[in-house]
Amino acid sequence: MLSNQEEILIGDACPFSIVDFPDHIAAVLFLQGCPWRCPFCYNTSLQPYRENSESIWTFEKFLNFIARRKGALDAVVFSGGEPLMQKNLRVAVQKVKDLGYTVGMHTGGYDPERLREVLPFVDWIGLDIKGPKEKYKALTGGFDAFDAVCESLDLIKKSGVAFECRTTCDPRLLEVKDLFELGTLLKNAGVKEYYLQKYRPVESDKRTSDFDCEALISDAGLIDFLHASFEKFDVRK
Repeated sequence: MLSNQEEILIGDACPFSIVDFPDHIAAVLFLQGCPWRCPFCYNTSLQPYRENSESIWTFEKFLNFIARRKGALDAVVFSGGEPLMQKNLRVAVQKVKDLGYTVGMHTGGYDPERLREVLPFVDWIGLDIKGPKEKYKALTGGFDAFDAVCESLDLIKKSGVAFECRTTCDPRLLEVKDLFELGTLLKNAGVKEYYLQKYRPVESDKRTSDFDCEALISDAGLIDFLHASFEKFDVRK
């Protein structure tokens, strides 16, 4: 039985994934809780920081599962929600590492101090960059988080941990000029790997469905600029 200092809040888990950690076969933990309310979020059930009574997973059960799956899996990804909300995240990551797994994490980078604690034990990070500074409040549901995210990006870069940055392209909130601005910022920050992700409507998003995401993510000038700015760039559809 895990102690209170070892437990984390789990909303769900995926026993097998080939898309959540590049070049790895991973199990994914979707942790409960997110400080933001991004209007395009596809995991709104994970936003409240509370036990999800519908989840069949506890962290102890997950550890037992991955202990039996060595060889079939080679990595574990801590996703969310927002993993950095979990006060016991560092201990949880260490327990997974102790089982011999490579560890990845998906994060929006909202808490640089907790990120600093866990960075020495993480092998790869997918950092969500929502948009340029002036758009961050709209993109996160009213939170002024840009400076914290930039601090997290700087910590990741200086740590030497492998990482990618990615942006979900909701055309009701972002324009081509915003992505030029963001791409320039990330290039100047030393980011080598960047992806645009096509927004797909989700049931929780009640805003108008009259939009053209394809036009945003296929702008020829933008795509040429981003290809020239990063060692690795692609549009994920």
